[in-house]
Amino acid sequence: MFELEINGQVYQFKFGMGFLREVNKMTTIPVKDIPGKEMNIGMQYAFGELLDGNVETLCDVLYIANKDQKPRLRKEDIDSYIENENTDIEDVFKQVIDFLKSANATKKITAEVLKMMEEQKKAAELEAAKAKKAEKKQK
Repeated sequence: MFELEINGQVYQFKFGMGFLREVNKMTTIPVKDIPGKEMNIGMQYAFGELLDGNVETLCDVLYIANKDQKPRLRKEDIDSYIENENTDIEDVFKQVIDFLKSANATKKITAEVLKMMEEQKKAAELEAAKAKKAEKKQK
């Protein structure tokens, strides 16, 4: 169970199957060759957004993860916590990302997203190196 202290109160966040189902519904894509069928990819999208530092996604993820917990946080409480100058936002991102990477319901998806991002980074670096080499040949 992930916990954060907000305004002197400890709140719990559960990144389980209920969380995964809810986040997955946030983003869908059509399934190729199956008209009318959609695939839920919200977790992949949300995790990528967290890695990119999207604060709105962080707030949404925290809100959903706290949904069935007591005490319950309101969106306004999370917004205030994030906006508070004493909140180390980078640390909150790190904690949430690390927990998602270790939670049973989300660790496979997060590993796949990290692998895909690493492959894209290597491909971009290779393209940049090729472009630089081609540029040198032209000179």
